[in-house]
Amino acid sequence: MTPALAHPPLEDASKERLRLWLRLLKTTRGIEAKLRENFRAEFDTTLPRFDVMAALSRFEGGLKMSEISGVLRVSNGNVTGIVDRLADDGLLVRVPVPGDRRAHRVCMTQKGRAEFARQAAAHEAWIADMLGQFSAEDARTLTTEFSLPEEPNDP
Repeated sequence: MTPALAHPPLEDASKERLRLWLRLLKTTRGIEAKLRENFRAEFDTTLPRFDVMAALSRFEGGLKMSEISGVLRVSNGNVTGIVDRLADDGLLVRVPVPGDRRAHRVCMTQKGRAEFARQAAAHEAWIADMLGQFSAEDARTLTTEFSLPEEPNDP
């Protein structure tokens, strides 16, 4: 990490932590806005559609709708419309769950896996560009430092 050139005097720890949180929030929102813009411009898609495909990419056997919602930490209602549109585009399919006539697993199609691979490569490059000032070691250190005690470290 590059050290800042000049700092005002430190305030009490709680105020400095509040400033840190606000900076992280502003940075996260800026990165998210740029990702949304890039997905729209380069793939004519949305970040939520990418997020659903990213969740499904980690589960070869697919996920039930409630499981997708749980992985993404959003409501089932948010996921339903996105899955419908991805299915209409031939990127996902719904597969009945044996023994449960109401339940379906959502799986990526071959076309969906290929499209996700293209989008994921671009996403990784965009993030690398936006966070390029951090070395691999810096990134690992920050990832460790920003892991909350009650959540496991994500890869």
